Amino acid sequence: MTRRPMDLSLPSLELPDLGWRRGWEPAGLLALTLGLLGFGMVNLYSASSFLATRQGLPDYFYVLNQATGAAVGMLALVVCARIPYRFWERAAWPMVWGTVFLLILVILPFTHAIAPEIKGARRWLDLGIRFQPSDLAKVAMVVWTAMMAVKKQDDFRSLTKGLGPFLLIWGILLFPIALEPDFSTAVLIGAVGVMTVFAGGARFGHFVFFALLVAPLIKMQLEVGFRAQRLLAFTDPTADPTGAGYQATQSLIAVGSGGAFGQGFGEGQQKYGFLPEPHNDFIFAMIGEEWGLVGVVVLLGLFLGLILVGYRIARRAPDLFGQLLAIGVTNLIALQAMLHMAVGLSLVPTTGLALPLVSYGRTSLVITLASLGILMAVARETDVDWREEVREKGRVDDLARAERIPLPTGGAHA
Repeated sequence: MTRRPMDLSLPSLELPDLGWRRGWEPAGLLALTLGLLGFGMVNLYSASSFLATRQGLPDYFYVLNQATGAAVGMLALVVCARIPYRFWERAAWPMVWGTVFLLILVILPFTHAIAPEIKGARRWLDLGIRFQPSDLAKVAMVVWTAMMAVKKQDDFRSLTKGLGPFLLIWGILLFPIALEPDFSTAVLIGAVGVMTVFAGGARFGHFVFFALLVAPLIKMQLEVGFRAQRLLAFTDPTADPTGAGYQATQSLIAVGSGGAFGQGFGEGQQKYGFLPEPHNDFIFAMIGEEWGLVGVVVLLGLFLGLILVGYRIARRAPDLFGQLLAIGVTNLIALQAMLHMAVGLSLVPTTGLALPLVSYGRTSLVITLASLGILMAVARETDVDWREEVREKGRVDDLARAERIPLPTGGAHA
């Protein structure tokens, strides 16, 4: 039998209506977003000031660049929050094919003028505005997977008709990213896609088959070149502390030296040429060094709050597409943040994933804020009486889901 879509049963939260039409969730989401953004700006200045000075730039160079990205991103958030989220259901296919075109443009052998090789990889596209198409692929994957999972509700019992189309489009989208190479981003996007379609009702056995199918490919990738060295360094970073294990060793030194209360803002030592990319790939380690366990707990609390609000928005979404869209956006931010922090603690092999809303990177920041705007749009269209609208307009494929979720208690807005 076909497994039904997930029913997110988070406890009902009693908070006041903050005047955002449908309750406190959009305002809460915005507050957490601004909290993470502000915390990131402060730490970015400390982490990047020495790097900028060493490059002959003003010490505020990277923060100023990030601020411009934040301004554009906040504009994108506002615009996406006001666009009815069902617009993205219609835009799913154009988003996928447009992203695939940009990803192929990055790796073509004759496009080096607009897609130069930087640090051994071709990930950036310069068309007057410099950006990473792989960041666009994250949103395209979430939107398309949510849309297709709604359409495939009656086909999930079949592998070829159910999961098959997902595997095909995921492969077309992720293959160019792996060729850049950006294997960690490809794995992240693929994992978010799998989590979204599983929440939509796909069968567990099909995922077992999928895992067995891709396991040899992943094994081949991990055994090649620098990935194999990073994997060996992960098992014992101290075995080659000046080579393959250098990044992990320096990150652990940074986190460990922070103690309970940290070295103090601006007092961290690892940013002075020891820790690679302290403003980006290893900004979590910098936070641990300068703010200690207290700062790490605050950071985790902000992310946990954002994730819980995101899942609550998904639980109260007016229809299945809204639910899966909210789940996908929330999981994208949650999984990327978790992997970044795990790298900083040497719990997983070193990757180049940024910490959402905190690490330096304008493309990533703009896309993350736009995604949160989409999540906010789902929240703004949520109503405590949405089940009556379901019956009247037939907008939900699974009407039984509406009957299973109890009405919020304690007033007009739960």
